Amino acid sequence: MKRKKFLVIDVETANNLDDPFVYDIGGAVCDKYGNIYEQFSFIIKDIFDDEPEMMKVAYYANKLPQYYDKLANGSIRKVSLFEAKEHIKQVIGRHNIFEVCAYNAHFDTTATNKTQRWLTKSKYRYFLPYGLQINCIWHMACQVICTQKTYIKFCLEHGYLSPNGRLMTNAETVYRYMLFDDSNFEEEHTGLADVLIETEILAHCFRQKKKMDKSINRLCWRIPQLK
Repeated sequence: MKRKKFLVIDVETANNLDDPFVYDIGGAVCDKYGNIYEQFSFIIKDIFDDEPEMMKVAYYANKLPQYYDKLANGSIRKVSLFEAKEHIKQVIGRHNIFEVCAYNAHFDTTATNKTQRWLTKSKYRYFLPYGLQINCIWHMACQVICTQKTYIKFCLEHGYLSPNGRLMTNAETVYRYMLFDDSNFEEEHTGLADVLIETEILAHCFRQKKKMDKSINRLCWRIPQLK
């Protein structure tokens, strides 16, 4: 029996968080057990090369030298947004994928759509193929991982609380918990590297064997305030 496959994507963006434009997109095809069947890593040249002023204030601008190293060693390719879109369409078709996942999927889908609309002057509005189900790994993790007593204890012990006293639920914190207290782990904040972490979190969510809402939820799960 063929296993159901998912596409997990992650983007890095320039400009600002209200109007994010994608300069890096990574993806991996995986199953619910975390097995990876295919992956890709793209620099979007429409933004990375053609918008130098925007790139100067990219959210993780200090990471930009990494991209030149990745280009030099061939671990990332520079393509247009259209080429990235077509590649993703082919991957989805090749693996018979009906569900795309991302950690904070609302941000990733908003960023890819806004980038496409800006580059095409709104001639083309939606980046991902029509009819796909979009799953939010963050929403899933908040329901079945971040509500566990051991997770709450882990966050309290290590001070992983937001300024308003809520548990931190970002991918880096959740992954540290999964590594059994590897407090030295830091996300690379490049598309594919973060995707590989998020596929593991997705598999960990499924391993809980609990009912969960996979849909995008902008407010996410209501995490209790602890102080």
